Amino acid sequence: METRFGMIDWTILAVYFIGIAAIGPIFARRNKSTETFFVGNRQFPAWLLGFAMFATSISSITVVAFPGDAYKTGYLRWLPTLMLPLGIYIGAKFFLPFYRRNKCTSAYEYLESRFGGGVRTYVSVAFVINQITRIATILFLVSLVFEQMTGASPYTCMLVGGGVIAIYTVLGGISAIVWAQFLQAFLLWFGALLCFITLVRGIDGGLLAVFTTGWADGKFMLGDPNPATGVMESAKWFSIAEKSVIMIMITGLMNWVYEYSANQNVIQKYVSAKNPREAFKSIWICCACSVPTWAFFMLMGTALYVFFKQHPDPQAAAILTGAGGAKSESILPFFCIKMLPVGLSGIVITAILAAAMSASSASIGSISAVFVTDIYRRRLVKSASERHYVLAARLTTAFSCLLMIGGAVLYYKASNLTLQDLGTKMTAILCGGMLGIYVLGFLTTRGTGRSVAVGLVATLSFTAYMTIIEFMGVTPEQFMNWLGCSETTAMWLLKPVHIYYVGLFGNLITFIVAFMVSSLFEKKRDLTGLTFWSQVEPEEGES
Repeated sequence: METRFGMIDWTILAVYFIGIAAIGPIFARRNKSTETFFVGNRQFPAWLLGFAMFATSISSITVVAFPGDAYKTGYLRWLPTLMLPLGIYIGAKFFLPFYRRNKCTSAYEYLESRFGGGVRTYVSVAFVINQITRIATILFLVSLVFEQMTGASPYTCMLVGGGVIAIYTVLGGISAIVWAQFLQAFLLWFGALLCFITLVRGIDGGLLAVFTTGWADGKFMLGDPNPATGVMESAKWFSIAEKSVIMIMITGLMNWVYEYSANQNVIQKYVSAKNPREAFKSIWICCACSVPTWAFFMLMGTALYVFFKQHPDPQAAAILTGAGGAKSESILPFFCIKMLPVGLSGIVITAILAAAMSASSASIGSISAVFVTDIYRRRLVKSASERHYVLAARLTTAFSCLLMIGGAVLYYKASNLTLQDLGTKMTAILCGGMLGIYVLGFLTTRGTGRSVAVGLVATLSFTAYMTIIEFMGVTPEQFMNWLGCSETTAMWLLKPVHIYYVGLFGNLITFIVAFMVSSLFEKKRDLTGLTFWSQVEPEEGES
């Protein structure tokens, strides 16, 4: 594909890479202990952490996948973002204060006190796997943009982008990550706004036409296009076997509660604040920035649809229908190539890279913290110097970057799904049961390591079954032949719940099974300071 990426654009990109990479050495000398490397001696102000959390939530999945999803479908998968404020409130009310009172570095230190070391190790490993999957997806998306806008190999982006992330995260730790994210957040806003202004100016009727045409064509509909006709159809309000409005919102709420109660990406920054008041303010700053930004990128996708309806293009049409394997995530890069002048293209791709790198670096920092704190230091090398553990953290960070690059290469050959859709499915599969453990731990007086293990086995069995059904293409006829059952039964067995809701039901299974096993076979024990109902005195400044 012909590109309009000129020397000015390459210069802008080079300056960005050099500037971001330089942040690492600035903070390198400060990192003489894991307390500094992972939580910055717990001295960050609310405004800095708030923007860093925001940058973590706004990755290339937002910048590329949200417009792609709105261009091809409707606003159904935007609904979960509306549940963020409620998710934050629940997390701040019942879960987050515990981590500060106990001066935690990892979100999973609590689990050992409540359920034993085995549960802590399991959840830590599950988190690491989930985050590696996430950062590989993010790097893949941005490499797709890089290839289309510059004409260069996507592998170049994977290597250079992954390499720069490695430099400042390995050297600078959490301090470099947080300050880089602060700068990247503003680069994202600046580039996205310039792109949107250019887009709307190219539409006859401007912003008003985006809303009127989009509404008339069902692009604001809570639904998906019919695979046979391509016509937008509304989703059902409630169904567990299909994508439905209420279930997607419930699933979104569950994901946000998990994010703000047990996700290391958030917890690590929350415990890095100067005091509880600053920590509390930081998450609401993140919320105030994130929700409008997600809506903005969905609107950009609708604007792209209206633009190419007014200015038809064969490739844009192929992206809309998926013809020839065209991916919906390529629509924004395609527009940038077609319409943006030299110089502005460099700013936009820099903004997209900033979004990708901010989210990736946060996840990599969290992976390092969890692996060293919960696995390496707890299980493998229990007594060593702080210098040793800082070195282990840096090696873990570097290895995570390598896994990110390798995963992105594999994603590059992925099937024709919207990546937002695929990401939703992978989150549902990989995070099942996690929130159920924390709800059991914080909000009940039941459960031990054994009962939680039984609950997790039940959840993993359910998740494995649903994953096989989803990705291996099992047909009703095969079920009828294997089990000798009716077609109705076979259809239900194939899809008892939609894959989107596997995580939700996985959490319910973990909680219910563990609670019942504990109630029947285990005695209550002293849980002072380990549940919401047996809290110790709050930390000064905590509300």
